[in-house]
Amino acid sequence: MYTEIKSYQILIALLKEYGIKHCVLSAGSRNVPFVHSVEEDDFFKCYSVVDERSAGYFALGLAQELNEPVLISCTASTASCNYWPPVAEAFYQRVPIIVLTSDRDFRMLGQWEDQMINQVGMFDRHVQKSVNLPIINTVDDEIYCQRLINEAFLELNHNGRKGPIHINVPTYDYNMSFNVKELPKVKKIERISLCEDKSKWDEKVKKLQNCKKVLVVCGQKSNVTPKLEKEIKDFFKNYNATIVVDHMSNVQIEEGINTITCFDPKYSNSNIVKELLPDVLITFGGQIFSSIKEQFRKLNGKFEHWSIEEDGQVVDTFKSLKTIFECQPEYFFEYFNKNSKNKNSMEYYNNFKKYSDSVEMPEFRFSHIYAIKNVVQKMPSNSILHLSVNDSIRIANYFKLNNNIKTYANIGTYGIDGPLSTFLGQATVSNKESFLVIGDLAFFYDMNALRINSIKKNVHILMINNHGGSEFYYNKTCLNKSGELHTSARHNTKAKGWVEENNFTYLSANDKESFEANVEKFMKIQDEKPVFFEVFTEMKDDAQTIFDFYDFSSPRTLKDEIVNKSKNIIKGTIGQDKAKKIINILKKN
Repeated sequence: MYTEIKSYQILIALLKEYGIKHCVLSAGSRNVPFVHSVEEDDFFKCYSVVDERSAGYFALGLAQELNEPVLISCTASTASCNYWPPVAEAFYQRVPIIVLTSDRDFRMLGQWEDQMINQVGMFDRHVQKSVNLPIINTVDDEIYCQRLINEAFLELNHNGRKGPIHINVPTYDYNMSFNVKELPKVKKIERISLCEDKSKWDEKVKKLQNCKKVLVVCGQKSNVTPKLEKEIKDFFKNYNATIVVDHMSNVQIEEGINTITCFDPKYSNSNIVKELLPDVLITFGGQIFSSIKEQFRKLNGKFEHWSIEEDGQVVDTFKSLKTIFECQPEYFFEYFNKNSKNKNSMEYYNNFKKYSDSVEMPEFRFSHIYAIKNVVQKMPSNSILHLSVNDSIRIANYFKLNNNIKTYANIGTYGIDGPLSTFLGQATVSNKESFLVIGDLAFFYDMNALRINSIKKNVHILMINNHGGSEFYYNKTCLNKSGELHTSARHNTKAKGWVEENNFTYLSANDKESFEANVEKFMKIQDEKPVFFEVFTEMKDDAQTIFDFYDFSSPRTLKDEIVNKSKNIIKGTIGQDKAKKIINILKKN
């Protein structure tokens, strides 16, 4: 029988998955739930050593002779301090020891609670990894707990460097109930590196050859090599694969499918999303902007995620991580291509492509979409494009770019505080025509960058001034009149004076006619001065333009069609306000 404390259950289950069975236990109240659970399980070999300092050294000797990890467990407070000398010794001798410290209610730290010190990260640089487990209340807490323990266990021996790790386990109160008969099912994350026996790689090749649905999601990457693109194209031919790209991935292949629109929750069809769920999902690169991330997270555990990470980092983006390949993506795809005997049946790809191609592009009215479309589609090949934040990134990805356009975006943090400065840095060291798409809030936040004295004439800045943050209307977080000021940050500021003061050519537009009159001047290559194009729209209308586009284009059931026709009839007879109430009733029924 096992403890009712979920974090300990998960820890014990993963110890068994990793084959770690030797436990040196020191007496104490806080670690009783763990101690009693493992001493009742025949899988574990337990040793009792009361003094924690002696226990640590005893475990050091065990681990050295067994040549495998050994766990030490103690209660809270100063008991854990006694582990310091043997932990330091294990670190410098590179001996794998799991230091398990039990802890009290973290909310009471510094509140004169008895037998309590700050144990989080207490062994500092003398362990290879230190994690503090969550107190589990939700399924997401369980997933997070499993990930943290996997991260720690993987560092017991990383690229041949062995050493101790620290796992701290806080609990709210004493729990002496042992009513759990079975441990939860847990997910062991494996890491395969270049130095591994190639039999592990070959097992994965065999698995992939038997998969009917393999999805490769290309994350943000600024240095995509021709070799990588070639290997991805060959991988597409050799496996039942679909390749998902976006502009920031900079993977420019005909086989790539951009899913930013069709997987947006405001657009997508949940039944189709489930049908397109892969058997194995492979990722490389950095951040993934597409909402495919959000959609597949909801279905976590129903597919395997393989992550290609050059440094072997645990990145569980989809909450379904199974395997980390510690290598460059070029090596991964090349190895799988060399060992493949298959050919893509194209069934999975065709279904994916059909869904993606179902997106219909209307004639957009004057809006931020209209302006961005008519700039990004006209950008010459071999240009640089920088997209500032969410709206710019989302909309630019609606449209196909010309060849060899290198795209950047500060989506490592998704902040608004530096896109202009970052873009100017890129443009300054490039001889290519360089374009920035930026919103008003992001521009005014970073506007001092226009004073940089090294700005060249290859700079083209499109600024959408819709008087605030349309993203707050898109996400429907601007709920009332107060939100106009405090959420969407409505303003009436113009950039013209500051732009001209800094020796830019200034252009502006507030309708289709004035936009068309100036866009060619804006696009002109290597003009006399850098150029700034301020396009005035309205944030409410901009958000609504996207909603109308999705409503026009998104896949519908028969019920959807009936509701859509009913909308138009009702609006035409009783007006917009009354129509909203009736439409909501129709949607519910």
